[in-house]
Amino acid sequence: MARVPRQDPQAFSRQQAHPVDEVLPVGKLTLYGFQHVLAFYAAAVIVPILLGNALELSHEQLVYLINADLLTCGIASIIQALGVWRIGARMPLVQGVTFTAVSPMIAIGQGAGGGTAGLLVVYGAVITAGIATFLFAPFFSKLVKYFPPVVIGTILTIIGLTLIPQALQDAAGGAQLMGKPEYGDLKNLGYALGTLLFILAVVRIGKPYLSSLAVLLGLIGGTGVAWLLGDVDFSAVQKADWFGVSTPFHYGMPKFEVFPIIAMLVVMLITMVETTGDVYAIGEITRKRVDNDTVARALRADGVATVLGGIFNSFPYVAFAENIGLVRMSKVMSRFVVVAAGGFMIVLGLLPKAGSLVAAIPHPVLGGAAISMFGMVATVGIQILGKVDLREERNALILAVSLGAAMLPTAVAPFFDRMPEDVRAVLNSGITLGGLTAILLNLLFNVFTRRSAIEIDWDEIEDDDADTEAPHLTAVQEPAGGYEAQGGYQPADPYGPYTPQGPHGPQSPQPPQAPYGQQGQPGQQGPHWGLPTH
Repeated sequence: MARVPRQDPQAFSRQQAHPVDEVLPVGKLTLYGFQHVLAFYAAAVIVPILLGNALELSHEQLVYLINADLLTCGIASIIQALGVWRIGARMPLVQGVTFTAVSPMIAIGQGAGGGTAGLLVVYGAVITAGIATFLFAPFFSKLVKYFPPVVIGTILTIIGLTLIPQALQDAAGGAQLMGKPEYGDLKNLGYALGTLLFILAVVRIGKPYLSSLAVLLGLIGGTGVAWLLGDVDFSAVQKADWFGVSTPFHYGMPKFEVFPIIAMLVVMLITMVETTGDVYAIGEITRKRVDNDTVARALRADGVATVLGGIFNSFPYVAFAENIGLVRMSKVMSRFVVVAAGGFMIVLGLLPKAGSLVAAIPHPVLGGAAISMFGMVATVGIQILGKVDLREERNALILAVSLGAAMLPTAVAPFFDRMPEDVRAVLNSGITLGGLTAILLNLLFNVFTRRSAIEIDWDEIEDDDADTEAPHLTAVQEPAGGYEAQGGYQPADPYGPYTPQGPHGPQSPQPPQAPYGQQGQPGQQGPHWGLPTH
């Protein structure tokens, strides 16, 4: 079977740089950069909205959170794509607030009394976790093989399942209406259902570009209908300033408490797994080598961005999978496009009127959109679990016990009420509890049993006879244990076959793509980087 090196010098003989490092004309940078912002915007602002509503912040405070988030997103994306010293993957990766942190931050904030007092405890945990991520990045990049598909799939499924109840609560009208007649009335449910159906319709009949904007269009459409029916108040938008800067420690100095910090450290551990998957996925799409150093630089960027988030009143950051899909569809691989997108985000973060407009989105509309977004996170986890041999008792137990642990605070809210308040900040998060359970059980069942591990061989990939475009994987024996390899496992690329005939890519034949589900055999263990998410 023919083999070719991953970076074939002849493949880029007609250009001076790899497409990832190509600097496009200003016009194209502007157009493609703004496209990234559109694909990113809805998912970027939903986290501060969910957290602000859960902590019962005022409209002005919520607007401030949104603007601080956008400003930090822009800075973080520029650091990741452009690179500073040994920080940043220097690949087209857009940074955004991770959904993984939503439930733990709500639990931490509510445990600290809600409002801005809760935010101060959240920011203390965020800053500490960001520093730890930066310091641990080079070590974690060498531990990828200890997070097989059964762990990644379980964690992503848990993230989606535990966030869906928050979306359903917003669909009924939001937490502030609980106990009131308006909670769950037909009008609220109609807005939520209408928004969800509109998103589904755009995905069903729209072209790929419109499909990538389905959530954003759904939020705009749902809010427009609610405004026409008199259920949206834009008066706060008129009162908001045109220009404003997010200042460090706007709500006061952060508070550093032990158990919230532990909860956020677990969140960042899960986030590091997500970012690693995203880096490998973008490496496959752009055909650029990814090694441990690349992963370490990407994780350092996550750590720096998270520290900046805690300082500038925002949250933990991760590479956004939505924009990885956009790179795949558009075939625009230049990392400088993401730098341009970061510039747009910074500008939006300096415009309080833009944040106020987003904060005016009705809760039911937001809930309808969030159902689809959080449901897709769970779906990606289930898709990864489809590659795991769940007939193997150890894998089945890791999934079963982790799901059970995650459902404790989600399904039975008072379950940990008798625990000390600080302990509840950790245990009341289904994501933290379930993710930590999956990691520990995998260490117990797999890592300590001296099973062989699967590693990615970036020196060789399949040529025309390959079944997939994923990296070639080989099983190696790890002295400390690993996972049992059954056959030549290859991760899937959910974005389809690679076609380098993009706006600025080399002209070369397209390798064949095997149907999903024919890539590897059941029961394989090892990293599965074809299915990224945040």
